[in-house]
Amino acid sequence: MKKWLSGTAIALSLALPAFAQEYTPDPNAKPGGGIVITYKDDVATLDPAIGYDWQNWSMIKSLFDGLMDYVPGTTELRLGLAESYDLSEDGLTYTFHLRKGVKFHNGREMTAQDVKYSLDRVTDPATQSPGAGFFGSILGYDAAADGSAKGLEGVRVIDPATVQITLSRPDATFLHVMALNFAAVVPQEAVDAAAGDFGKQPVGTGAFKLADWTIGQKVVFEKNADYWREGVPYLDSVTFEVGQEPIVALLRLQKGEVDVPGDGIPPAKFTEVMADPAQAARVVEGGQLHTGYITLNVTTPPLDKLEVRQAINMAINKDRIVQIINGRAKPANQPLPPSMPGYSKDYQGYPYDVEGARKLMADAGLADGFETELYVMNTDPNPRIAQAIQQDLAEIGIKAAIKSLAQANVIEAGGAGTAPMIWSGGMAWIADFPDPSNFYGPILGRAGAVEGGWNWAKYCNEAVDAEAVKADSFNDPADPARLALWSQVYQKVMADAPWVPVFNEERYTMKSERMGGADNLYVDPVSIPVNYDYVYVTE
Repeated sequence: MKKWLSGTAIALSLALPAFAQEYTPDPNAKPGGGIVITYKDDVATLDPAIGYDWQNWSMIKSLFDGLMDYVPGTTELRLGLAESYDLSEDGLTYTFHLRKGVKFHNGREMTAQDVKYSLDRVTDPATQSPGAGFFGSILGYDAAADGSAKGLEGVRVIDPATVQITLSRPDATFLHVMALNFAAVVPQEAVDAAAGDFGKQPVGTGAFKLADWTIGQKVVFEKNADYWREGVPYLDSVTFEVGQEPIVALLRLQKGEVDVPGDGIPPAKFTEVMADPAQAARVVEGGQLHTGYITLNVTTPPLDKLEVRQAINMAINKDRIVQIINGRAKPANQPLPPSMPGYSKDYQGYPYDVEGARKLMADAGLADGFETELYVMNTDPNPRIAQAIQQDLAEIGIKAAIKSLAQANVIEAGGAGTAPMIWSGGMAWIADFPDPSNFYGPILGRAGAVEGGWNWAKYCNEAVDAEAVKADSFNDPADPARLALWSQVYQKVMADAPWVPVFNEERYTMKSERMGGADNLYVDPVSIPVNYDYVYVTE
């Protein structure tokens, strides 16, 4: 058995990700105070098994913990609720040893039984978790997922402080999966007491706990005084005000009433902000593993015709769409962003070719086009991007009625499969962890095509799914053969054209003058948009 310990700077051999040294808190950090974050839309849920949009992701991360975690502001793994773990020689069995004295917000101490309950819950089909498929390598997952077994065979409680997880195959992403919100540990009694409404009554072990939720107005977090990580959080409270138009939020930030406009800098104001040295100094820019795309529901006629989906791919003027967002992106030709391992540099994708698209429509027997609907989140610039897509589609005879809705409603329609086409902007895919598998399983694989899942194209190709499983069944996530397999997977996906990849966007966050903490905490790749546990106020 190999043992890995908390706070040890060790390379876990090529077969496992490297752990970093334990994070050193900012010596200039001042405890106390509260901040205000704004959003246009209300929060859909704070249940870690359900929440899966960029708005609630970092909120959930501050309320809950999992066995694994990330160094703040990075994608480097570190231990979370587990203080150490043992790994069997065959790489299939992880034995996690839990930290002592960690308490839920309700005051009860967390145990190994809570870990098992949480993993069983997220993979139970009754939960309808969009993240269930991430746990597919755990022994017994298939039986749990189809309801023929109660719980995961591969998750065993050894004693109150020890839980053992056995995999059915090697999984290069397993430790990253255990750091996802979906793997967060929750107390069964709180879930049961919430009677189906745990998303509005969350109880975790995280740095903050829910203090107030006034639907349509605000969500308030307060500091967890019993948090197990020493010294954090610094803030006493975080208030998320909802129903705030991004333009209004920016004006309020300029007046000192808001600390971070959660929806970002409004595109119509971006040039103005960046031209003002005082405002530009408060803007933090960060790269992100992001792709914005149009989903094409392959179960909805005539989008079930390959030629139609290929024609749509060729009809979209991506350069024009990039101009709409002030050039803050690069046109995309595949699901993976260029900085992701496995990206196919030589892949050309579908060219912008209106005449070629019209010919494909004619080949499909649809020379006169058809009528459909394009769903879009109602926060600028997304409706304007949808209008550009609408105009491009009209050039090949497709009349797309735009349905501009709140984020939660678009997500609901996508999960239910009732949306023929969705522009993903505002909800576009940002990697949960830096591995090519993360752009497949939840949004292109069969596991994500279920009710409530994020595979809004409802694309299911068993042969490609099998190739994806093969690509993940390596011990070394960086094995060149594995990355080559992932490149092939995404090229096969594009041959089926369930998506139109549109652009890979850079991220910009604006903060008030009183906000403290390293810049990377404001463009945290796994606590989007802000790592609330480690930022602070300077006044």
